[in-house]
Amino acid sequence: MLNALRIKLNQLYFKDTQFANLMTKRIFNVLLVANPYDAFMLEDDGRIDEKIFNEYMNLSLRYPPRFTQVSALEEAWEKLNETTFDLVICMPGSDNSDSFDIAHKIREKYPHMPLVVLTPFSHGIRERMEHEDLSIFQYVFCWLGNNDLLMSIIKLIEDKMNLERDIEEVGVQMILLVEDSIRFYSSVLPNLYKFVLQQSQLFATEALNAHQRTLRMRGRPKIVLARSYEEAWSLYQKYQNNVLGVISDARFPHQGEQDPLAGVQLLREIRKRDPFVPLILESSEEDNRKYVSELDAHFIDKNSKKMDVDLREAVSQNFGFGDFIFRDPKTMREVARVHNLKELQNVLFSIPAESFFYHISHNHISRWLYSRAIFPVAEFLKQITWESLQDIDAHRQIIFEAIVKYRKMKNQGVVAVFQRDRFDRYSNFARIGEGSLGGKGRGLAFIDHLLKRHSEFDEFENASVMIPKTVVLCTDVFDEFMDTNQLYQVALSDADDETILRAFLRAKLPDRLVEDFFTFFDAVKAPIAIRSSSLLEDSHYQPFAGIYSTYMIPYLDDKYEMLRMLSDAIKGVYASVYYKDSKAYMQATSNVIDQEKMAVILQEVVGTQYGDRYYPAISGVARSINYYPINDELAEEGIVSLALGLGKYIVDGGLTLRVCPYHPTQVLQTSEMEIALRETQTRFYALDLKNMGQNFSLDDGFNLLKLHVKDAEADGSLNFIASTYDPYDMVIRDGLYPGGRKLITFANILQHDVFPLARILQLVQKYGQGEMRRPVEIEFAVNFDAKTKTGTFYMLQIRPMVDVKADLEEDLTLIPDSRLLLKSENSLGHGIMEDIQDVIYVKTEGYSASNNQLIAYDIEKLNRRFLDEGKHYVLVGPGRWGSSDTWLGIPVKWPNISAARVIVEAGLANYRVDPSQGTHFFQNLTSFGVGYFTINAYIKDGIYNQQILDSMPAVEETKFIRWVRFEKPLAVKMDGRKKLGVVVLPD
Repeated sequence: MLNALRIKLNQLYFKDTQFANLMTKRIFNVLLVANPYDAFMLEDDGRIDEKIFNEYMNLSLRYPPRFTQVSALEEAWEKLNETTFDLVICMPGSDNSDSFDIAHKIREKYPHMPLVVLTPFSHGIRERMEHEDLSIFQYVFCWLGNNDLLMSIIKLIEDKMNLERDIEEVGVQMILLVEDSIRFYSSVLPNLYKFVLQQSQLFATEALNAHQRTLRMRGRPKIVLARSYEEAWSLYQKYQNNVLGVISDARFPHQGEQDPLAGVQLLREIRKRDPFVPLILESSEEDNRKYVSELDAHFIDKNSKKMDVDLREAVSQNFGFGDFIFRDPKTMREVARVHNLKELQNVLFSIPAESFFYHISHNHISRWLYSRAIFPVAEFLKQITWESLQDIDAHRQIIFEAIVKYRKMKNQGVVAVFQRDRFDRYSNFARIGEGSLGGKGRGLAFIDHLLKRHSEFDEFENASVMIPKTVVLCTDVFDEFMDTNQLYQVALSDADDETILRAFLRAKLPDRLVEDFFTFFDAVKAPIAIRSSSLLEDSHYQPFAGIYSTYMIPYLDDKYEMLRMLSDAIKGVYASVYYKDSKAYMQATSNVIDQEKMAVILQEVVGTQYGDRYYPAISGVARSINYYPINDELAEEGIVSLALGLGKYIVDGGLTLRVCPYHPTQVLQTSEMEIALRETQTRFYALDLKNMGQNFSLDDGFNLLKLHVKDAEADGSLNFIASTYDPYDMVIRDGLYPGGRKLITFANILQHDVFPLARILQLVQKYGQGEMRRPVEIEFAVNFDAKTKTGTFYMLQIRPMVDVKADLEEDLTLIPDSRLLLKSENSLGHGIMEDIQDVIYVKTEGYSASNNQLIAYDIEKLNRRFLDEGKHYVLVGPGRWGSSDTWLGIPVKWPNISAARVIVEAGLANYRVDPSQGTHFFQNLTSFGVGYFTINAYIKDGIYNQQILDSMPAVEETKFIRWVRFEKPLAVKMDGRKKLGVVVLPD
């Protein structure tokens, strides 16, 4: 049974309650029809707006209404023409004022506007009202000089307007008050509302930040007033699944007649339908107390002097408000008390069985959750009755799992305010301070929000997608640190980096952070990365990535030692804002250094501990646009670089595995054995858990180890990630086998889908780019458990792909052929180059493939001269560049042509070779942004205007090649999305 429920819980997608969609109909403007004296009396001393405003603010309510007072019909029309009113309150005076007449006329013209009578109960008015037609009024209230009544009137009407929609939307609860005595409900409602609103202020603490807190109050229970048996029964039947409790008088109209036991009859019918709903019977006749045991209800004596207090206590104890109190069912003594969801989660397994059984068999936990507007869990637990499970421990477990699932969902996508008593292993993202989160911080908050909104990320059986636990020290902490330690003078000086770092390390962080850091250590229990998140970094328009430091520290049992390392790392990140390179970069990008402010991200490091080393199974960078698509790949399908170990290896330009997530089985680097042995990862980075940071240095990688792949093999971390080269059979086998070199191919994950990496990457690119409305670059890491074949994909960062070369708005097809030296409709690369004047090309007259080796020597000599001068050139020749088979092309190695920035395969009519797309040195093409053109002009596939080159004088010429120089630079333009590349002749 428990497994069936677990399946149900797993299938249940806890959709977050959209509190913003609740209470959408509001009363903003109230027209008060009263003679000036009565209006003044109502306002006490003319400050009705101020009083209502204060009342609203005290209860954390927004949008207090505005009151406009009129006493004559002409005035009323004038105001109604000027302003849209949501409510008319009519105050008939003791004189023969015409407020009823005005109300009738307003009703004729505005049939849907709510009208309410508010009257001081004197004998004269009561007589007069007996002869009035009150059917046009929604309610009649008795004014007893109580200012709270105005707020109750407004809230009662708002509740009525929003009731149906809010119940349908999220299952908001309803308190049904059945009472026909005007005096009585005019007195009860203000107290009831005040209590419910104060309670909702308390439960709003389940919210993670101030904005959420205000919104959560919209989920409070609605109060609905019924004044007859039929009205009450109709409301109960319609909303019976959402009734938090019923408060009923004993005597009120039933079938048009006053019935002294209508309330008892109503509660009897309700109890038949629902054995658990709390019922309160109130009566001024003590004799009615005898019915409460039969009804399992609570009795309130209306004649009691403390009737209001009694009612408030009864509602508090029975309707699930306030703290949840676990009681011993025999003595009703308190066993445990919980204030919030986290505390409930913590005590579930320690509550005595008989107490736990008592509460679940009476549906108390579900009701408490409902009253606190925790609808998804309440709804789920309400269905799990004692009869359905009949196992105390299973019941504890399922409630625990439901709360955990809800809290994880709740924490996701929200920038919570860091609270020590709340932040635990189910927390996700919190901020310390009120300033900005900085660029990376904003990016992470955006990712978290993105993952929450798209349920596809939850649909993998053996994978979850999330961000690591994160706390951001906002920029105001940085400001405080700089000011209190008076660091600006040294920071903005010309001191060297080491001096600046030492000055920052001597400074002191605010003391109040110590306890926060300890809480974070306890929640994470893993190494921590300390990343910069400056205001300018990863901003939408500025390429500020990687300018500042990122440190990592190991997790230690000695909290104070860990605190020392963390403090040093934070100060090191702060100091990096003012290093020489940062200042130079600021200048180059026309930013002012003192505008730069630094937030710091404290983030759990993704990885697994192997002895004294710590690293993830996979780290990677995904780009949503691929400017080097080969074979069946499309530019918009994106590209991913994968590596074993920490992501620093990728950032440092190490050999990574290049994969298109839509073609995970077609990996160029593993397509041929020779390429796989030469172009797969041989080293990786891991965090050194023994390094205690005593020699804290400018190099943020001082405690990282650069290891060989065979070290990972010894750690046992290569399952499903590596392939084995068998030197005897000269083959590469997917998987780990004894002996033979291990190659990082991720073959079992990419080829055999042991983990759904490709599918996750497709989603990440699709939604990342879709919501940022521009190509994005995403850093990620994966923890993979080879035993269970399960894993967690962590998104670490998202930023726009800002590539200066990539700003290409021009339509290259519009450039006339006469202006082109080269045009390829099958080119790789993207961007614009405007600093190349030289072309080296292979002569085609008398060309023979037998000379290809000699041609390679000639090119190598010229390339060396270009390297010495720091210049670049366009290289054109027949066949496959870099082919080891000299009959297929010129057998250059990358160092022989490394100064070329555009490489062209130009087929000849008598020498046709399938295009290679530069596969022989593909890694270098992509790393250096080199363009690779394939042109077969003889079959009208592209343009190669060789006559122009032949007609120019050569700077140098050999038997096989010519080098020519243009007076002005050529313009190389490549559109990687359309695979179109051109070299435009100078004007």
